[in-house]
Amino acid sequence: MTLRYDIRLGTFISRPNRFIAYIDVDGEEIKTHVPNTGRLRELLLPGTPVILSYHPSENRKTNYELRMVKKNDFWVSIDSQLPNTLAYEAISNNVIKELSGYNHIKREVTYQNSRFDLQLVRDDQICFVEVKGVTLERDGWSYFPDAPTERGRKHIDELIQAVKAGYRAALLFVVQLTYAKGFTPNKVTDPDFAEKVKEAKNAGVEILSYRCIVTPSEVKITDKIPVVL
Repeated sequence: MTLRYDIRLGTFISRPNRFIAYIDVDGEEIKTHVPNTGRLRELLLPGTPVILSYHPSENRKTNYELRMVKKNDFWVSIDSQLPNTLAYEAISNNVIKELSGYNHIKREVTYQNSRFDLQLVRDDQICFVEVKGVTLERDGWSYFPDAPTERGRKHIDELIQAVKAGYRAALLFVVQLTYAKGFTPNKVTDPDFAEKVKEAKNAGVEILSYRCIVTPSEVKITDKIPVVL
């Protein structure tokens, strides 16, 4: 998708809590909202180039959003709200071959006590898709999560239940950096999540990972990468 933000280039200073960071923009220290509650420790290092978007409003605590961080000469998108939109766009355009051929795509669909990111409908077949945005990378390989996530494990349990009820289900990891060679659940940070992904696969949930091309003006899903559990 094309990003139509009013962008500012800056340099990371500090992150006093999950929601706020301070960025140097042309010598001025700017308070910025961080749209990602992950740790991002390998990305948010003092002196690292970043991209902000400017959103002037009296209703906001800060007029800036932290959108991208530079690592290894590449931009990494850290916006945790973006992967759902990217997945919707990619599935609509048949980029994700495993999920192509559906007539209708709905977002934020309630199923029993659950809410899935996407519901794909084709004739009498329904496929539920849960999307996870990935920003953590080490030595060219991507991982999720970068912090323990009880909520993430709950989502996987819900996918397993959907499969048991006769529906198709997929767990889609959207890797928001260009150079990732593959994906693995982060066993070090959240071993329970990694085991839950294996359980889901054994139960019939499809585990998929696709990487993105990321530039200051565009982020889009491009191609599939291997998943190693």
